[in-house]
Amino acid sequence: MKVIVLGAGVIGVTTAWYLVKAGHEVTVIDRQPDVALETSFANAGEISPGYASPWAAPGVPVKAIRWLMMEHAPLILRLRPDPVMLGWLLATLRNCTAARYAVNKRRMVRLAEYSRDQLRLLRQTTGIAYDERTKGTLQLFRKQAQLDAIGKDVEVLKADGVPYEVLDRAGCIAVEPGLARAKDEIVGGLRLPGDETGDCFKFTNVLAQMARANGVRFEMNTKVTGLREEGGRIAAAVTNRAEFAADTFVVALGSYSPALVKTVGLPLPVYPVKGYSLTAPIRDEGAPPESTLLDETYKIAITRLGDRIRVGGMADVAGFTTASDPRCARTLRYSLEGLFPGAADLDRASYWAGLRPMTPDSTPVVGGTRLPNLYLNTGHGTLGWTMACGSGRVIADLVSGREPEIEFADLALARYEA
Repeated sequence: MKVIVLGAGVIGVTTAWYLVKAGHEVTVIDRQPDVALETSFANAGEISPGYASPWAAPGVPVKAIRWLMMEHAPLILRLRPDPVMLGWLLATLRNCTAARYAVNKRRMVRLAEYSRDQLRLLRQTTGIAYDERTKGTLQLFRKQAQLDAIGKDVEVLKADGVPYEVLDRAGCIAVEPGLARAKDEIVGGLRLPGDETGDCFKFTNVLAQMARANGVRFEMNTKVTGLREEGGRIAAAVTNRAEFAADTFVVALGSYSPALVKTVGLPLPVYPVKGYSLTAPIRDEGAPPESTLLDETYKIAITRLGDRIRVGGMADVAGFTTASDPRCARTLRYSLEGLFPGAADLDRASYWAGLRPMTPDSTPVVGGTRLPNLYLNTGHGTLGWTMACGSGRVIADLVSGREPEIEFADLALARYEA
């Protein structure tokens, strides 16, 4: 079967890989000159299925008001009279209930755990390398109240059989010795020993090379402007260069997916939420993290990637703009220096901002649509790297007429149409 994948980020490239390995003829189309140059370029680097949690949660609306007044705020909300933004925010608020949180978290963890297993299998069968580390991740709490509030998440981890450790200050330092310099800043943590880290940009580029070697064609510098429908099916992807016909189409354009599928009458509740990161060389080998830490207070991840440290996080709701905000750079530095003082050469740091495609329930949209040859693989938010391999494998199975290995019905767009 001839399949076109629209989008060459980590989601699109992993989808193309699993499709070509399933025996399909695959073409990837993207407006950028190369793969992984947008959201996949400089993310936080964590592969953390156990921390796959909805942004919409009980208590978040009250917390959000407090965050907006913090100097180092994890959330920046730039409200304007935009019906799409306001509609997405209201839908997100409707998911801030205990019942919806439990449903959303369980399906997110299900997909994320499966994705990590697929990534491990890919690594075993191909030897792909991407500055990976398999030393777990640590959610770090600066306040006792944060540590005391982990009960709901622990219940979900138990129910899904996810290994975890609740650590005191000494336990955190034992797994991350670099924290000894900041021991007075922390009270404890929640560690998931099965989680991993790695460079998403490096992974996507290496996998794209492997995909090319297996016959995948990449049409870069090609902007997709629409989908042409004929007889209740998609006949072609319309681009600035030409029309590309195929038997099946997969939309993996991140935040730009809604505008594309709108051309065939599909409403897709994905909105761009800007995130920030910095990358700096390690200056003191005794000081950096061993793996990934999540600074719960500031919602920032600090990850070791080879000889570099990546610091990423925050949520800037501002529409389709990647303009940097100096306040966010200061917050990234503040979190890093507060926990790992002197670990990075910040004078040589590079900064980046990218758009995360967020759904109101934080679960990606993975699956078919009312158009029988159109599939969606988008809306992964902050977890595209964590969920990429699992999402790609699910789509490849569906396109191939196989039953996916995990429950998948509640991942599709139909959950918003009920």
